[in-house]
Amino acid sequence: MDRRDHQRARGDRHPRRGRGLRGPYFQSHNADRHREAAQQLFAAGRAYYCDCTREQLKERTGSDHLGYDGFCRERELAFEEGRALRFRTPDEGETVVVDLIRGEPAFPNSAIEDFVIARGDGSPVFLIANVVDDLDEGITQVIRGEEHLSNTPKQQLLWEALGAKPPVWAHLPVIVNEKRQKLSKRRDKVALEDYLAEGFLPEAMVNYLMLLGWGPGDDREIMPYEELEQLFRIEDVNTAPAFFDVKKLTAFNGTIFARSRRSSSPTPARRGSSPRTRRGRRRRSTRTSSRWRPRWPRPDWRCCRRSPATWTSCSSTSRSRTRRRGTRR
Repeated sequence: MDRRDHQRARGDRHPRRGRGLRGPYFQSHNADRHREAAQQLFAAGRAYYCDCTREQLKERTGSDHLGYDGFCRERELAFEEGRALRFRTPDEGETVVVDLIRGEPAFPNSAIEDFVIARGDGSPVFLIANVVDDLDEGITQVIRGEEHLSNTPKQQLLWEALGAKPPVWAHLPVIVNEKRQKLSKRRDKVALEDYLAEGFLPEAMVNYLMLLGWGPGDDREIMPYEELEQLFRIEDVNTAPAFFDVKKLTAFNGTIFARSRRSSSPTPARRGSSPRTRRGRRRRSTRTSSRWRPRWPRPDWRCCRRSPATWTSCSSTSRSRTRRRGTRR
């Protein structure tokens, strides 16, 4: 089943309107709302315009790696073409991020530069657009990769500046390949459809992906999804990178496939029963009875490897297991 069809089958709906399927939504369609939020921060004194170039910043700081020095904070510039809008970060204190996986990491506000929220042409950047979209959608929990942890204090400051309560964060560990490199769509096979096309069962993919960075706490690994859903707690997710092992995924797929074959196989008939013909008579079984015994001594195949014409068997009465030639009667 296609992922979009799966979402339609579940009946995902808009959290506010209460009806209608979710999406697809495009962030560019909400650009007016993003500009409105940026101007709201400027009117409240939480943002200011800046006309500094990279060359001027390098002359003042003497480095290409240092952040913005706040030169235009008190210049009170108005909007003009080419002037970027920067958010005014607090000078003191720290921003504490409540993370369900990593605890409560604290970021000193003095180490956070006055970052740009709107470009010189007035278009908002992704940072504020993401915050505004989540705020309008009523998002209360944000679950994403740990590479976004550095942007979290900036986004949390924007949430608070817009008068909203920040969501609860959860930054998952990255997934690495056999070379312990982060999985990349340009280098590695990361599309779910590719694995399904190769014959991997959806149950095996879900079971294995659930165990990346998390475990139920015992030695069990292959379980029904309903049981995994009951045992899963996001607070128990590890912070170390998760290794995507294709060999282990293949083993999962083989085990689940074998279990499905056994469960779907028909119930075997009772011993001694045989199918009936149209007239109701029993059809004679072509199977050899298990009580049939050959009239010549049965060969012991562990030590006798001659041709059928000169079968040789070991005597069952001799303790020394001496060879005795058996002849047909």
